[in-house]
Amino acid sequence: MTRQKYYVVWKGRKTGIFTTWAECEKQVKGFVGAQYKSFATSAQAEAAYLANYEDYIGRVSTSGMWREASVKPLLPSICVDAACSGSPGALEYRGVNTESGEEIFHAGPYSSGTNNVGEFLAIVHALTWQEKHNLHLPIYSDSENAILWVNTGTCRTKLAHTPTNAILFAIIHSAENWLSENTLPEGKILKWDTNLWGENPADFGRK
Repeated sequence: MTRQKYYVVWKGRKTGIFTTWAECEKQVKGFVGAQYKSFATSAQAEAAYLANYEDYIGRVSTSGMWREASVKPLLPSICVDAACSGSPGALEYRGVNTESGEEIFHAGPYSSGTNNVGEFLAIVHALTWQEKHNLHLPIYSDSENAILWVNTGTCRTKLAHTPTNAILFAIIHSAENWLSENTLPEGKILKWDTNLWGENPADFGRK
């Protein structure tokens, strides 16, 4: 069952609180300087709407919910996530320590990327980072596409290759080459259960 979210728009075509991402997206997509964020409860959304957007930048509304769950993620572990301003748009991704939320690595922003590409690269980056540090921790991602792409060794993006994102595609090819030359740890790339655990600890807190 999908968990209900509430979307606050501080700056957009219309401002207010919306109960679906589709309605929120109408107000912010293509709107320069849009300010918006999702919350887990109507009370949180109402309080946020009366406050300032700046007070919520980078904060994840359901961060830490996994600590109260009946079944918890494996620890220690790494969580990865990506953020993209538009599709395509400026792309960045990062990995964090699941338990502490401490950022382990961060890459970007890269021009003309997509969220799925960022999710794919984030998982591979976590794998190469662990190889460098001789670690074998579980990696959590909330992107089924990215996990599938990593397991098959190919970034199946439909993103057009242009001079603007040439650097990004070079990184994609490097990631694919690494996957072709290495054996993935069995059962170590896992799906983050957002419904049970709340937002991925690596979430950028922008939606």
